[in-house]
Amino acid sequence: MTPRLSVIVPVHQGERLLPVTLGALAASDLARDQWQLIVVDDASQDDTVAVARQWADHVVALVDKPRGPGYARNRGAEMSQGEWLVFVDADVRVHPDTLRRIVEAIDSRPDLDALFGAYDDAPTAANFLSQYRNLLHRYTHLVGAGEAETFWAGCGAVRRSMFVAVGGFDEDRYPRPQIEDIELGYRIRDRSGRIAIRPEVQAAHLKEWRLRGALRTDLVDRGIPWALLLLERRQLARSANLNLKHGEQLKVAVVVSAVIGILVGILGGPVWPALAGVLGLGGVTLSNRALIRWFAQLRGPWFALGVIPMNLLYYLLSGVAVAVAVLIRSRSPGKPRPSTPRFPAGGVDEPAATEYHHSSEVVP
Repeated sequence: MTPRLSVIVPVHQGERLLPVTLGALAASDLARDQWQLIVVDDASQDDTVAVARQWADHVVALVDKPRGPGYARNRGAEMSQGEWLVFVDADVRVHPDTLRRIVEAIDSRPDLDALFGAYDDAPTAANFLSQYRNLLHRYTHLVGAGEAETFWAGCGAVRRSMFVAVGGFDEDRYPRPQIEDIELGYRIRDRSGRIAIRPEVQAAHLKEWRLRGALRTDLVDRGIPWALLLLERRQLARSANLNLKHGEQLKVAVVVSAVIGILVGILGGPVWPALAGVLGLGGVTLSNRALIRWFAQLRGPWFALGVIPMNLLYYLLSGVAVAVAVLIRSRSPGKPRPSTPRFPAGGVDEPAATEYHHSSEVVP
């Protein structure tokens, strides 16, 4: 019987996490003959392959060098048999009902071409930054539930025929974890595909965030590439769901101007720019009172107070990302738009650097 879903898990150096994440998938309440599990090891140097073979129907072991999650997911999709491709990150632990709820969402919306869920409200890492970032992700998907213009591959599904039609993930443009899933969503929408956010499809994020890594992710791996993509698509000023809702661009401008004004005051300039900056930051904070109230109800008032500076920092980093992206575009205004990726690729481009392993046993 052809499985309904092909669950694809890209992983790099995952021997520690896979027993948790693959074990959670094995505990799914969706009948096992309805889905297959494909794990793609992105050139790990640990025992990822050996661990994955305990659970997966197929393990694809890429060698030579890591090529990023987009490349790994494409290789998994090439081996898939399901009508729908379900992408689950290696540091995401699904709930027992996650796969079943994906099927229910598909059955309730025959017009859908893609859908994705949300993190749950119980991140495993206890430090403030991890709790804040994972819960903010959840809040964003809760308030944005419904139609979407982008895609999230942490826990999301794409109709296989649409995935093939748009060329899969752009593995050349995004050779490391960046915005390859967001960009895929835009191409699905370009073909009039329907994407939905279904927050009842939940999973726990196991990642422990540290400040340096979070800043790099927000600026280098997400902010600048996303701004460049929006400039390329001429959509930077256009409102959309999730992170680009109406008014968000204005908040970015206010926070950047406010920080500049405060710095002018600190450095001995006139006082009024600093006062205006403080008022601007207060106005942005007030405009996000629903978010702060939600955090207070979930984690208490002291946690919510800590959310305020982190929220303002997000807007500041977004402004820096836009400025850098504009500068990059101005230095190469005639650069042609990247070609549409092609999928399937007709096989792996470097056969000598890739080995395919098929497990002979599936552990329920």
